[in-house]
Amino acid sequence: MDSTRVTEHPTSFDRPSTGADPTDPRGALLRTPVPPRAPGSGLPAQGGADQTPPAAGEDSPGAFEHSQPGAEQAAEPDTHRPRPGSEGVPAQPDGGQPGGAPPDVTPSADGVSSGGVSAGSASAGGGQAGLVRPDPGAPAGAPDPGRRAASPDPDRRTGQPTAPGRPTPMRRDGDRLRFVGAATRRIARGMDLDEIVMGLCRATVPTFADAILVYLREPLPVGDERPTGPLVLRLRRTDRIPAERDTEGGFTPAPQPEPSELETVGAELCEVRPGSALAEVLRGVRPVFTDTPAARAALPELLGEDRDFALPDGRRAILAPLRGRRRVIGAALFLRGPERIAFEADDLLVAAQLATHSALGIDKAVLYGREAYIADELQRTMLPENLPRCTGVRLASRYLPAAETARVGGDWYDAIPLPGSRVALVVGDVMGHSMTSAAIMGQLRTTAQTLAGLDLPPQEVLHHLDEQAQRLGTDRMATCLYAVYDPVAHRITVANAGHPPPVLLHLGGHAEVLRVPAGAPIGVGGVDFEAVELDAPAGATLLLYTDGLVESRLRDVWTGIEQLRERLAATAQLTGPDHPPPLEALCDEVLDMLGPGDRDDDIALLAARFDGIAPSDVSYWFLDPEDAAPGKARRLARRALARWGMEDLTDAVELLVSEVVTNAVRYASKPVTLRLLRTDVLRCEVGDDVPQLPRLRQARATDEGGRGLYLVNRLARRWGATRLSTGKVVWFELNRG
Repeated sequence: MDSTRVTEHPTSFDRPSTGADPTDPRGALLRTPVPPRAPGSGLPAQGGADQTPPAAGEDSPGAFEHSQPGAEQAAEPDTHRPRPGSEGVPAQPDGGQPGGAPPDVTPSADGVSSGGVSAGSASAGGGQAGLVRPDPGAPAGAPDPGRRAASPDPDRRTGQPTAPGRPTPMRRDGDRLRFVGAATRRIARGMDLDEIVMGLCRATVPTFADAILVYLREPLPVGDERPTGPLVLRLRRTDRIPAERDTEGGFTPAPQPEPSELETVGAELCEVRPGSALAEVLRGVRPVFTDTPAARAALPELLGEDRDFALPDGRRAILAPLRGRRRVIGAALFLRGPERIAFEADDLLVAAQLATHSALGIDKAVLYGREAYIADELQRTMLPENLPRCTGVRLASRYLPAAETARVGGDWYDAIPLPGSRVALVVGDVMGHSMTSAAIMGQLRTTAQTLAGLDLPPQEVLHHLDEQAQRLGTDRMATCLYAVYDPVAHRITVANAGHPPPVLLHLGGHAEVLRVPAGAPIGVGGVDFEAVELDAPAGATLLLYTDGLVESRLRDVWTGIEQLRERLAATAQLTGPDHPPPLEALCDEVLDMLGPGDRDDDIALLAARFDGIAPSDVSYWFLDPEDAAPGKARRLARRALARWGMEDLTDAVELLVSEVVTNAVRYASKPVTLRLLRTDVLRCEVGDDVPQLPRLRQARATDEGGRGLYLVNRLARRWGATRLSTGKVVWFELNRG
């Protein structure tokens, strides 16, 4: 798209100059004399029926100037505009027609004749106010006593005579109104800062000015925020007529070898000093001509005092401050070259309209950008930044907002490590996709994490989430699916609260939709949730998702679930029956099933690949709570390490197992459990029936105990303690080798 053209509406501020190229976008703004008329005729000398005018709406210099053949006879009275008095009727170039012939009237596109009078006001029959019918007996070419033929009518705004062929004030005002309407519509279409500034430049050049420079405050204040520091303006964007269309080379740096590069005209940064001429102009808010003393003194400060600029003389530059809702946020400099007519007084009103609409649009764009940033940060912090690395399972996730203008929603996913190397997989969807939905989602996700830390069964977790949703409000509805995977038992326990069922992709490529009870959504209240336990074979992939993935205006939820199942099966066939597809690639393939009209809601996706832990990598014992239990635990751990070929860890494991088991049997009343797991690390878990969690503390020199956890903290790779419904589990991990 040509950056120098404005294509919304062709506009014209004056007649094109003689010899101007009709395709030149500046042609509509240049002058040309009116063609001479044939003596005794109301038509141009070279007109007639054979002359073909330009088509209506054609982007040509004379699109608003030429008339259609025969328009004099077909013109109808203008009922939408009052007929002007004698003082508003412009002078006719030919001074009237002999023999009582009506003057030449050419209707234009806006209902105003090229001579400045409507067709109805020039129709024959009946006298009109301000018009005197010529004497039929007067000789041809004699002056009309009722018309001032010797001098043209004056311009009512400036008092200067209007030259023949020049558009009347009424005509120029109509063009300006059409231009302002088209320009403001183009500016209003912008959503962000760059679009609004570009819309101002594209709408202005070349229709209103030959070049424009837009300066904005650095940094831009947001809303009612009070800026700190001095006022600094940064050159945000420049635009001008290309060099091949502007060969005169006005308003370019004098020493610049390539005058077509407008970026070299002004300095990039400008600090507005308090009390300076530029500060006074900006404080005045209204656009000013740069031939005024204040504006002339402000230009070097704005464009750079260390450069010599060849700016056009006279009223060929307008400096317009950009004022937002609270304060001045920038300035725009409109420039016209020496080959073009200078700005008029009414052009200040046009510049003021452009500056006002642009400043308000920029102000709102900054507010919208801040709101979008806050929404994006809120959504990002509500979701897990990184998925945990759990034993026996690999995880991948995706989140897509509903649209760029609605970046927050109520969908969430989570993976929570549990005692015994288990992991809880959660996916949920709060009704709506707004800031309120995101806030409710964050509270429910936090509640789910807390309940998972208590190691409650899945159905109990959903029951407590339902109670929490009711406490948040009566209309806080959400769906949720909570699953617990045990890599040692290769089983998964699932409870559902009105959520779409998960899909399990087996190693051989078969995909099935798991049959789990649907349940009622969270927030209904008084509903029991049911959990089912299913097989989770090694190599299988469980896919949890929200309804935005499978439901849209173009398909129902069950059709979408079937398409998802088919897509998973087709993707698994690509990698063969013995190799599951990579998780990240699988998530991308699943999202590719979405069509252009399928993004009605935000989407959360969680994929879990079940690797499991082989029975040969697990050692499990029960120890009676007696004094001999620590010694027995050391012997059992030594034998397991010897069987796995990990004798280099024997000393560290015996010391740490002895300390943890000693602390457990001191307070336990039931048998203590000891389990060793060999995965990528060596994990040891000791469980008892005491709910109190051990705390790390610094033992004093006179204390006989209290150093066991200190040793665990120094020697283990990681360690922790988790409370269970039946007690607690203390675990630690050591690197293999």
